[in-house]
Amino acid sequence: MTNKIKSFLHAVKAEMKKVSWPTRKEIVHSTIIVFVTIIIFAVIIGVMDTVLYQLIIRVFVGS
Repeated sequence: MTNKIKSFLHAVKAEMKKVSWPTRKEIVHSTIIVFVTIIIFAVIIGVMDTVLYQLIIRVFVGS
């Protein structure tokens, strides 16, 4: 049993050496893109919510 675990961990270590890790600059750039995208979608959804709310109020309340 312990031989299987050791073999597995050795294989994991070998595979981790093959991984192409991003640089700090790439991580920061990707994070900024994610935040900007989230903000854009939040604004779009907020505007749509407000417009649809006002439309529903005017249709059903008749103001």
